Amino acid sequence: MLVNQFLFLGAILFCIGVYGVLARRNGVLVLMSIELILNAVNINLIAFGAMWSASDAGPNLSGQVFALFVIAVAAAEVGVGLALVLLIYRNRQSIAVDDVDLLKG
Repeated sequence: MLVNQFLFLGAILFCIGVYGVLARRNGVLVLMSIELILNAVNINLIAFGAMWSASDAGPNLSGQVFALFVIAVAAAEVGVGLALVLLIYRNRQSIAVDDVDLLKG
C-alpha cells in the first residue's frame, strides 16, 4: 500500500476529531474526539516511519516509538479528562461542556 492512503486516512480522522471537539457539547464525546485526533497522529507517525525505513538499509522504529509515547499520553489524558467530567457531573448534574464556565468561584 502507498503512504498516501495512510496519510489520507489520518487526515480524515483528524478532521472528524476536530469537528467533534468544536461542535460537541457532551464532555465524553469531546474526549472521544480528542482520542480520534491522537489516533490520526499515530497513523501518520507509523506511516512516515515505515516510509523512512523502506528507504534506509535497516529497520527504523522511530515512528512506532513515538506512537507508543502518544498512546501513553492519551491514556493519561483519558484518566484526567474522565475525572474532570465526573466532577462536572457531580456539581452540575450535566456533562455539557457549556456549563463549565459557571463553576468559577
